[in-house]
Amino acid sequence: MKPVRAVIFDVYHTLLAVGAGPADADARWVDLWRSFLGTAPGLPLTEFDQSCRTVVEEDHAMKKPAGVNWPEVDWRRVATRAAGELSGLADAPLDAFLYGHARLARTTTAMPGAAAFLTEIRHRGILTGIASNAQRYTLTELAAAGIPAEGFAEDLGFWSYQQGFSKPDPAVFAWLGERLAARGILPEEGLMIGDRLDNDIQPAQAAGWQTWHFQGKWPAI
Repeated sequence: MKPVRAVIFDVYHTLLAVGAGPADADARWVDLWRSFLGTAPGLPLTEFDQSCRTVVEEDHAMKKPAGVNWPEVDWRRVATRAAGELSGLADAPLDAFLYGHARLARTTTAMPGAAAFLTEIRHRGILTGIASNAQRYTLTELAAAGIPAEGFAEDLGFWSYQQGFSKPDPAVFAWLGERLAARGILPEEGLMIGDRLDNDIQPAQAAGWQTWHFQGKWPAI
């Protein structure tokens, strides 16, 4: 087994622990909408969420016949189609709104030990990257948890919302593999760490990578 030269991390349930959203999410939704749009929301939270799901389903139904087996959406487009009022927001406030909306569905915190693990392997000269089925607000969630995306190699960051496809598409690992190769790193010198066998471990193994099935606890190294 070759020494590991680059570690690519999944985000949710690997670097970030995910918990339940607040009990008063409906009331917070009204406050969130008012703070950005100045009026009462045109849709209750549950209806907005259902409208978003419908938009996602429509997008996926359009992309899959074109050969995108694991399509991904850009949440800006989803939200503005689900509620046209949001199209009046510029990108920065829209992203802030969508981060606030995400916080109504869940909480995210750093997985215990994750930051220390990252610090140690970087100290050893190992590159770190990301492979995440993610949206822009994922970067905000990481920063809020004390794991800023800027700490990862920019060229080794696969963010599905940017690419239009997601794990477990083999193209994710082909995309990352090309960037590892540009750094002179062989597939077997890369390590994928993630919590899901289907999304993270199996496709990485198929690409010739080393893998680590994360199961909730970071070791001290």
